Amino acid sequence: MQFQLSKPNKKINGSIDLPSSKSIANRALIIQALSYSPYTLQNLSGSDDVEVMQQVLNSNTNQFDVGHAGTAMRFLTAFLSQIVGEWTITGSDRMKQRPIHILVDALGQLGAKIEYLENEGYPPLKIWGSHLKGGILDLDGSVSSQYISALLMIAPCIEGGLTLRLKNKITSRPYIELTLKLMKQFGVRSVWKGNEIRVSEQPYQAREFTVEADWTGASYWYQLAALADEASIELKNLRLMSLQGDCQIAAWFKDFGVDSKATPDGVILTKTETKLPKHLQLNLVENPDVAQTMAVLCVLRKVPFHFSGLETLKIKETDRIAALQNELAKLGAAITEPRHGELKWDGNFSLPKEAIPCIATYHDHRMALAFAPTALNFPIAIDDPMVVTKSYPKYYDHLKQVGFEISQS
Repeated sequence: MQFQLSKPNKKINGSIDLPSSKSIANRALIIQALSYSPYTLQNLSGSDDVEVMQQVLNSNTNQFDVGHAGTAMRFLTAFLSQIVGEWTITGSDRMKQRPIHILVDALGQLGAKIEYLENEGYPPLKIWGSHLKGGILDLDGSVSSQYISALLMIAPCIEGGLTLRLKNKITSRPYIELTLKLMKQFGVRSVWKGNEIRVSEQPYQAREFTVEADWTGASYWYQLAALADEASIELKNLRLMSLQGDCQIAAWFKDFGVDSKATPDGVILTKTETKLPKHLQLNLVENPDVAQTMAVLCVLRKVPFHFSGLETLKIKETDRIAALQNELAKLGAAITEPRHGELKWDGNFSLPKEAIPCIATYHDHRMALAFAPTALNFPIAIDDPMVVTKSYPKYYDHLKQVGFEISQS
């Protein structure tokens, strides 16, 4: 299935009820389970990833399939390893290609027994949950922060607690900070000093909790505002002072003429006149999920760029470096990878642009989400468009709400 998208004019006005943050929701669901909370989490997203997590945590079986949900795979592997019982966890074909040995090895040092059912180092896994004993773990901080968060969330429940010593450059630091901030809201104290994070054995405290709107989801509306001639967009339930690291994009988009104003109900984006950057250089090590948003925006606004800190993009839902190169080529832009974890564009359209580019999504929700705003400049087709349900199920409804024309073919 494909969607054809177009926009009759370049004006955007509307009020958007953003999905809540799946990063916060999935952490809060794990913490809530560990605290044996009687409360129901409020404002949970209807995204696939959150629904998968809820289904597993509320299941009466011991065999789980998380599909494409990488967060669920990592968090649940740690969670199940300290719940007494025998558990099997698997996922999609792509999930079976995403490495998990670093987390499994770390859990093994705490006493967990985990077996690879197919290929060594990859899901599916057989887990024999048992009592874990803590101590000091050395962990590579340059790999997915989800491994670190998975360990931190179970740390208070481990005998003796846990100390993580992070080696090498720490990627996605805001996601680790997010985990610790949420743990604190549920009563767990931690100490992060230098490259060492210490969490003592202590109980979680059950409490009522409401999940805030998703900043990565907001990034596509910032992108739309930056591409529009005129824009006034209210993003409900979004907080400028947020737990989420991607709130940093509000400052970046000022260079593209997008102002952010906090209101009691959320944030209002307004398009203003501005002089675009001659060249945009960003280190996205702390914000890898907005790489596609920023790359597509820069090509459409003809701003040369050089992004670094993208080492984790190759092990996401797809190889996002290769995917961006392939699909931006359809817009005429040749994107290079100067070094591992980098993307660069010199500002030249040296490739033939397709008349109506058809964007492949590679089972990756962020490819569809980041490329759809291209329709503000020219008509575009999105292949397998409903991958957006992973994080933003109502995305196309919201685009229609602000005047996009979308047809199915």
